Amino acid sequence: MSHDNDQNILRTPLDICGLDPVTGFYRNGYCQTGSHDHGVHVVCARVTDEFLHFSREQGNDLMTPQPAFGFSGLKNGDYWCLCASRWLEAYHAGVAPPINLEATHQKATQIIDKDILLKHGIKD
Repeated sequence: MSHDNDQNILRTPLDICGLDPVTGFYRNGYCQTGSHDHGVHVVCARVTDEFLHFSREQGNDLMTPQPAFGFSGLKNGDYWCLCASRWLEAYHAGVAPPINLEATHQKATQIIDKDILLKHGIKD
């Protein structure tokens, strides 16, 4: 499923980030953004335990289930659309999770240097 004008940082059509759990600001699996997405959830990351603990320390607990919001909590290895600024904070702290370049929205490069993103691309 391609979305008009949504490109990844490689300037190709944006790939899906994750459906289990369903991620994205719009909860459609894509790291799309819009005017209501003040967090700019555009970095498709494969989260790590180190990142999840870091995020919780910053006040955003992504591990604890929130059933009222249909959120089962994240675990190591899950794919999730992260706020670009949070990913950058994690990068500076040395705990940035690897990213799926094809599923990371091009808007991430407005906040994070493209070379940094490319160096953190998942190499499977």
